[in-house]
Amino acid sequence: MQMIEEARPSAIHIATEGPLGMTARRYCIKNNIPFTTAFHTLFAEYVKARTMLPLSVGYAFLKWFHKPSKCLMVATPTLEKSLTARGFNNIKRWSRGIDISLFYPREKQLQDLPRPIFMYVGRVAVEKNIEAFLKLNLPGSKVVVGDGPQRAMLEEKYPKAYFLGMKEGEELAEHYASADVFMFPSRTDTFGLVLLEALASGVPVAAYPVTGPLDVIGEAPVGVLDEDLERAAHKALKLDPKSCRDFALNYTWEKSADQFFSNLAPFDPSRWSQKNTQNQPKRKEILGPNS
Repeated sequence: MQMIEEARPSAIHIATEGPLGMTARRYCIKNNIPFTTAFHTLFAEYVKARTMLPLSVGYAFLKWFHKPSKCLMVATPTLEKSLTARGFNNIKRWSRGIDISLFYPREKQLQDLPRPIFMYVGRVAVEKNIEAFLKLNLPGSKVVVGDGPQRAMLEEKYPKAYFLGMKEGEELAEHYASADVFMFPSRTDTFGLVLLEALASGVPVAAYPVTGPLDVIGEAPVGVLDEDLERAAHKALKLDPKSCRDFALNYTWEKSADQFFSNLAPFDPSRWSQKNTQNQPKRKEILGPNS
């Protein structure tokens, strides 16, 4: 509350439905501050995977959470269609971007591992469905880059796989570029930035034909989407790394930022309540003049 009052924004964007998002939502409604929201993860499916709570309950909460939002931003047309069918309103598109100057094809590292290298990058947790990848009968090496609550169990259960822990920056980029196929076994991600980071690194993708991969990759010759993930992995080995890189160049942070600002309604600064503006210095203009 203190941080919001000190910033005195014209509007707020809430990026998560978790505790932090709930707190900001409550404060915005109480103080008549307009806000936008985003739908990043299939939250209801995520909760069901952990607790078996029915999807109907999860989506009832999500509809309640996003209803007061001036604009619900989603990354893909598949997700937009799905949410519209469930009764969500005020939906606008907001794609994602990657740092193409960090993620690019490099000399292959991990030379001590048998080739080909099939790699997963991301959080090691049940909702990521990593075990669907690890149990496949694949040649070469299976590599997991990342950390999370499921890591210890999976390391013990799959001793032949290589768990390299969390990587960042240049080290992460080097690991991406060292892979021969990027494995994306998740069925609950609505986009998957890791898909683009891998493609920008010249690495083709193997994934299920679900929300996220369907919208990011579709029928482009940079990945194979198949309910048989093992078959997808084998086919992905034959794809052209240069095509992967060229495809990823369509997704930059500059384009993402332009799309975000184009989604913002002309918020009225006078909506900031009088009690919060009294005896305060001149208001900060958080949004740009064209927002």
